Amino acid sequence: MKLHELAYFTDNVKAMADFYRGLLGSEPVAASDDMAIFMSGETKIFLHRKYPAAEGELPPDNHIAFTVDDVDATCGTLMKQRLSLEVPPKDYYWGRSAYLRDPDGHLVEITKAS
Repeated sequence: MKLHELAYFTDNVKAMADFYRGLLGSEPVAASDDMAIFMSGETKIFLHRKYPAAEGELPPDNHIAFTVDDVDATCGTLMKQRLSLEVPPKDYYWGRSAYLRDPDGHLVEITKAS
């Protein structure tokens, strides 16, 4: 597994983007009123405006994402290790991902390496 993304959901994308611009000393690689994406090495820092979660959709929870070669096989291994998936492997507009939570309740995404 390779750390791919840190995702933060916020009510103030501009303030968060200003903070990371100063911290990293670089401009976002993509930005709009609702989001900004910074790169730190090969890791994406994804800032996104909070939104109301619709039933059955992913909640706008801060999370980390790890890339793997095969999401389904990795999830099978994780389940054999008695880890529970919150959202089993599913295709999204960005690719195939699955989600679980760590013992403190932080959302962790497992996604396909590009």
